[in-house]
Amino acid sequence: MANFDNETVQFDGKGNSNLRGCIGNLSPIGLHDGVKKYAAVSAFEDRRFSPISADEVPMLECSVTFLSNFEEAANYVDWEIGKHGMIINFSDDRGSPLSATYLPYVCSEQGWGKEECIDSLIRKAGYRGSISQRLRNSIKLTRYQGCKATVDFAAYRGQRVADRLWLEAWG
Repeated sequence: MANFDNETVQFDGKGNSNLRGCIGNLSPIGLHDGVKKYAAVSAFEDRRFSPISADEVPMLECSVTFLSNFEEAANYVDWEIGKHGMIINFSDDRGSPLSATYLPYVCSEQGWGKEECIDSLIRKAGYRGSISQRLRNSIKLTRYQGCKATVDFAAYRGQRVADRLWLEAWG
């Protein structure tokens, strides 16, 4: 059983990349079936993006981050940038529960410090009010670690051809 996140990134050939899907599962599920399911969900069902088209496939890179070592943090800053992902849970001003997560590499890729990262995560959870120190201190944070594996389409195709699992009709 594994916990993981799956993301799809499109490259434009000029060194620029765009996230095209990112969906995962924080509950343990079977690795083979889970990766297969969430790769498809990330590519075709992430509501933030239009579904991946056949024309985009040669420009894609797919990553899977395996998540482990989940542990409750002492407070909202009890984690290390670039090492830990985090899940935050808190309540809004009306007492409604909110939560969100960032993978271990998100804050470092964005160049954020801890407080900026936490504030972004609070917004990701859907909170629209003023972010105060009191709100930050109310957060229950679970930190975790991840191991990311990435393959681009050319490498994937090359391996499938080498394994004689690629049909010429596929291009």
